[in-house]
Amino acid sequence: MDFHIFQTPEEASHSLARGIASLIKRCEVAGKRPVIGLATGRTPLALYRELVRMHREEGLSFRNVITFNLDEYHGLGRNHPKSYWRFMHENLFDHLDILPENIHVPRGDIEPEDTVRECQEYEAAIADAGGIDLQILGIGRTGHIGFNEPGSGAHTRTRLVELDPVTRADAVADFGHLSAVPEMALTVGCGTILEARSIALMAWGSGKATVVGKAFLGPVSGDVPASFLQDHPSVSLYLDEPAAELLAAGCEEKHHHSKD
Repeated sequence: MDFHIFQTPEEASHSLARGIASLIKRCEVAGKRPVIGLATGRTPLALYRELVRMHREEGLSFRNVITFNLDEYHGLGRNHPKSYWRFMHENLFDHLDILPENIHVPRGDIEPEDTVRECQEYEAAIADAGGIDLQILGIGRTGHIGFNEPGSGAHTRTRLVELDPVTRADAVADFGHLSAVPEMALTVGCGTILEARSIALMAWGSGKATVVGKAFLGPVSGDVPASFLQDHPSVSLYLDEPAAELLAAGCEEKHHHSKD
């Protein structure tokens, strides 16, 4: 596991953006289409701004890129102002040369009885694309990745889930009041995430320090689903200094004991 600690989220995001650009160019040379898993929320916004800048100012093309988003709120249509479909278009897709048919976001506007089929088709689309080359993740205060809340298993697949009260409370800032926050969401499963060939997780601010410490210094457990990443062969963490505080201290302590 690689730890990259930066002074600001912008510096971290710019570093990760350069890594994404490198992946795109390597795949282009190899005649392959890069498949990138994307996250939503406030954490990746600086990353998406930098990718848009690189497209506009440096000619980075996304024409051959295939994307799969991690999740979507259940019950929200694509035109809902708080849907992740709309979020991704407003903050990234509308500003790139990515082809519409290469964009994948789970559909939130489906009836509960249709969710199993929708989730199976989403999994099949990932497989048909050749799997995820790079999965971008954030981490929630519950330790969730995607919307895989505490209690999720390491082998779970795309499915409909109930959102943790902490996750819903954190979303109040976006929706205005708790009653407007959806109670359910569709999410790519932990097992699907762990099949990505490489993973990059971002976290900013002191409010994420505790959960980052639990996820990467504590035991591997469904109580903190992000901890499953400890068993993945290619994970990179992009953290600002406040988010990395406990992790850095814990790693330093482990190193000190190993020398003793």
